[in-house]
Parts: sequence; C-alpha cells; structure tokens
Amino acid sequence: MKRLWELKQSAQADVLDMYLYGDVESGGYDWWSGQYVESETSAAHFRDELAKYPEAREIRVYINSYGGSVFEGTAIYNQLRRHPAKVTVYIDGFACSVASVVAMAGDRVVMPRNAMMMIHNAYLYAVGNAAELRKAADDLDAINRGNRQAYLQKAGDRLSEEALIAMLDAETWLTAEDCIRLGLADEYAEKDVDLEEASAVLEKAKLNVKQRIQLQKALAAQLRDMAAAPPTQAAQEGPPQASTEKSEPIAHTAGIMGMLGGVFDIRK
Repeated sequence: MKRLWELKQSAQADVLDMYLYGDVESGGYDWWSGQYVESETSAAHFRDELAKYPEAREIRVYINSYGGSVFEGTAIYNQLRRHPAKVTVYIDGFACSVASVVAMAGDRVVMPRNAMMMIHNAYLYAVGNAAELRKAADDLDAINRGNRQAYLQKAGDRLSEEALIAMLDAETWLTAEDCIRLGLADEYAEKDVDLEEASAVLEKAKLNVKQRIQLQKALAAQLRDMAAAPPTQAAQEGPPQASTEKSEPIAHTAGIMGMLGGVFDIRK
C-alpha cells in the first residue's frame, strides 16, 4: 500500500515535496508487540522526517485529505509556519477539516477550479459528570478560537472573524473560487483535478482505517470474553502461576481499550 504521508527530496536538491493523502492521525497501541506505534500521518513523524532535510529552501505540500486529529494537524501547521523555507500548498482534490488548517500554512495556496475545501468546528466524544462535560465544551471553544487564527492570518482583511465563525458553525464547503475570493487560496491550478479519483483514494484510506478499528474492537471483545471466562479445571488444579497467565488477557484488553480510546481524538 502506498504511504498516505510521504516526504521526499525532489529533483532539485533544495526543494522538498510533501504528500498528505488520507486522514491526519496520531499513533496507537500495538497489542501484538505491546508498544506504541507512531503514525506516518502524525506531527511527530513529520517533525522527524522534516529534520532530515535541513537545507530545504522550498516545501511543496500536496493535500488530499478529509481531515483528522486537531492536535496533529495544528502541530503540522505550526511546524510549516515556523520553517524558514517557502511553503507552497497544492490542493489535489479535497482539503477538509483540519487538512484545511494545514493548507493555511502555505505562503501560496494553489487550487484546481474543481477542488474543494471544507471548514467546520472541532468536535469530540466526551464522557463524564456535568463539570467535566462543561469543561469539555469550554476546551472546544478555546481550540476553535485557536484554529480560527490560521484562517484569519491567511485571509488577511478579506475575511472577518464574524463571517468565519458563521461559516465554521454551518460546516461550509468552499470552491476554489470561494477560497480565492476569501483569501484562503491564492491562485488556480493550470488543470482540473479528477475528483472521482481523489475521492476513491480517500475512501480506500478510510476503509483501511475502518478495517483496523473493526479488528481492534473484535480483538478487544475476544480478550474481554477470555478474561471474564471461568477458569478451566486444569487452571483450578494447577500451580499458582496459572493466575498470572489469566491476568495477561486482562492487561492486553486494557491496552487495546486504551488504543481504541485514542481513536476518539478531538476531530476536524
């Protein structure tokens, strides 16, 4: 499978090409090894890969993404903004949700006339008492205020914060024409993009994520059943270490449930 996120040196030694195709995700727990595995679409992975090319004078970012983790995408945006290289962003189909925030790091944003951008407020799944749920809402308000600055800095005086808030509240789809008018993009690409192909790439990536989550849930359910099952006759009559063996599925289950909990990140 082609990597969804790829950094590679172009033919020009000082130009770096970066491809963000698919969801922006953090790492997760690998129950097979018992270790945390960093995602190739995470900010940490991007940071480490970008550090390999300190001489880059220009970074070209190609985006086709429905979005993902607010934390990861915002960190990637800030890394690009902080980098001394000139950043040019090309929207190769869709720049939705937090992927649109990443796009705002471009000194120049280029969109085919039929490409799309979608902006909306962050959301999360929350569980807790009344005080915790109120805090979760307050946290979202703060995160949304921070994310708005990315759009406003790019747009300049073409977009007021009041108008931006209304669009974010409405979960707004923007054409390339809209983006250029609002200052969120700078120019049209020479050629249109094949949106059917762009969508197919993203659906394939999403399917892989769904399959991974379904597998994790199935394994978690299986291990929960194992942990809850009554001990076998052999275990009842066996030596004390049998109880240690029984505790291992419980530990694995806890690890997997922690990984599944990581899926419910703050999203855009």
